Amino acid sequence: MSQELRADYQSQLLFPPCLEDWVSADHPSRFIREFVDAQDLTGLGFSRREEAESGRPNYSADLLLKVWLYGYLNRIRSSRGLERACREHLSLIWLTGGHMPDHNTLWRFWRDHTQALRRLFGQAVGVCVKAGLVGMAFHAVDGTKIQARSSTRRHWKRRELEALLARVESSLQEMQKGVERSQKQEKGEYRLPASLQDREQLRERIRSSLTRLGSSEGSEPEAKLMKNDSGVRLSYNAQAVVDAKTGIVVAEEVVTDGSDNHQLVPMLEKTQEQLGAVAEQTVADGGYSSGESLLEAQQKKFEVLVNLPPEMRRRADKPFASCNFRHDAGQDCCICPQGEALPLSRVRQRPEGYSVREYRCKSFLNCPVRAQCSRDRQGRRVEISPYQGAVEWQRQKREDPGSRDLFKRRMATVEPVFGWAKEGLGFRRFTGWGVEAARTQWAVLCTVLNLKKLYEPWKAGKVAFA
Repeated sequence: MSQELRADYQSQLLFPPCLEDWVSADHPSRFIREFVDAQDLTGLGFSRREEAESGRPNYSADLLLKVWLYGYLNRIRSSRGLERACREHLSLIWLTGGHMPDHNTLWRFWRDHTQALRRLFGQAVGVCVKAGLVGMAFHAVDGTKIQARSSTRRHWKRRELEALLARVESSLQEMQKGVERSQKQEKGEYRLPASLQDREQLRERIRSSLTRLGSSEGSEPEAKLMKNDSGVRLSYNAQAVVDAKTGIVVAEEVVTDGSDNHQLVPMLEKTQEQLGAVAEQTVADGGYSSGESLLEAQQKKFEVLVNLPPEMRRRADKPFASCNFRHDAGQDCCICPQGEALPLSRVRQRPEGYSVREYRCKSFLNCPVRAQCSRDRQGRRVEISPYQGAVEWQRQKREDPGSRDLFKRRMATVEPVFGWAKEGLGFRRFTGWGVEAARTQWAVLCTVLNLKKLYEPWKAGKVAFA
């Protein structure tokens, strides 16, 4: 007769269990151990403390690094959460050999090795390259907005107080002018109006509140208001370049600019720094369509394809759009769709720091399509920037029949990475103060995303760490 299996808390083991038997041979904890043990941590910048003759021994860098990588793989990113996991998670107890570092030790390790943690990303990319997981044929670049640690509500409160202070200051100036006029017109002692006294007290209260907000711990002046999944929040712009073969992140960065306009070339340069070269084709969405960036990429011979926004594309329903005017540099004129030449009118300096050549139609009075082309009484005007050639080259590439498939491939390459980061790993907000802390955290997260891709080949025996 069978009996139920119940826990016997009084049982004793004849021999203590072997630590190596606690986790299976293909467990992720073993994968983390092999990866970390294969790295030259001193060369990466992880400090090694000398052994002391007295006092409590310190925890080694490799042990603490294993704890942090384990935590990021398992959605545990706080030092206190990791401290608890070191006591409760069997696989982490195995990974640490039964040691239990506290949260202060874990936090200090992270604080003191931010640059080394960023360099670890490059090491993970190198391992992926050696494993044949990076194809170098097609890369996709994109950015995603991730909320900063600072309170957006506090930021809005500061802006409201600053606007209120400006209104109070303006009101005080007007009232003080009125007081001065009254003093000139009236004789005897003149007292300040109660309304003026109230306004001055209000000004001091506002200034005091702004001072408290400014001196409060954890303010992030680098964070900017950006639109992300939660609405308009104080955020950072996390960038990534992803290889299409297996979805390996080959370059990463965090910037404070909410726009991607000027991130194309820097991300390609980071890719070149990591891999020694860029892919045969790098595809980006319309956010990277800055003419300046496109020209710089062309000059550096980076093969890029950018999905130009609607206002920069050729459209059949708008035959007289500016992009349909052909620039003849040799004759220094623009040729309109009707074949008429627009001579140079003037060279104008733009606030952005570059000059544009302005061409204006002289035969518009007799033009049969004048009403469709322009309502300008002085004739149609077309501006040509120094970046026109690079933009035109992108238009031609975009009209290639295969470009649509490349843009679809871009989405299937880079978007899953952000989906894994936000949904799979639950990473929707930075937990460190400032852009430098965000850069370290994003680098570690991208390292873990790459390790997740590397884990399956390792489990199948196709990858061995030297």
